[in-house]
Amino acid sequence: MAEDLLKIEGTRAEKYTSLYPQIQSLLAGETDKYANLANIAAAVHEVFGFFWVGFYLTKENQLVLGPFQGPVACTRIPFHKGVCGHAYTTKETVLVPDVEAFPGHIACASASKSEIVLPAIVKGEVVLVFDLDSDQLADFSEVDQQGLEKIIRLIEESWTSWA
Repeated sequence: MAEDLLKIEGTRAEKYTSLYPQIQSLLAGETDKYANLANIAAAVHEVFGFFWVGFYLTKENQLVLGPFQGPVACTRIPFHKGVCGHAYTTKETVLVPDVEAFPGHIACASASKSEIVLPAIVKGEVVLVFDLDSDQLADFSEVDQQGLEKIIRLIEESWTSWA
């Protein structure tokens, strides 16, 4: 089990390249989904320093707050509300350069300026969304989307073996 992250200096692409195998190592042999999601959120938060990094899990016909790093967050989000709800309903990554310009944005924290949300899809159903917020406008790019989608694929591949 890895206990420390190797944090490299470099471009975001280089950081994602370094982080991915470390996340694989964190997950190796662990079957508790909450422990694994907590470590993923912590690793991404530690390496990139984003304002908020966490998961909303599909539960009781809504998205319910799961493991995260950052300030207190919205606890429940309806499937059809906000950026998280949009990612859930479209089953696609949603990249928002300015949350104030996104119709129906839910302001869980006024410091949030940009956001990216990625759905994890298992057997055709969204099981969770991975939500990342920045306190900087237009902070997320295609590089982030590619790096984070690789992490989402790892979650999707592991999901059914996690309790």
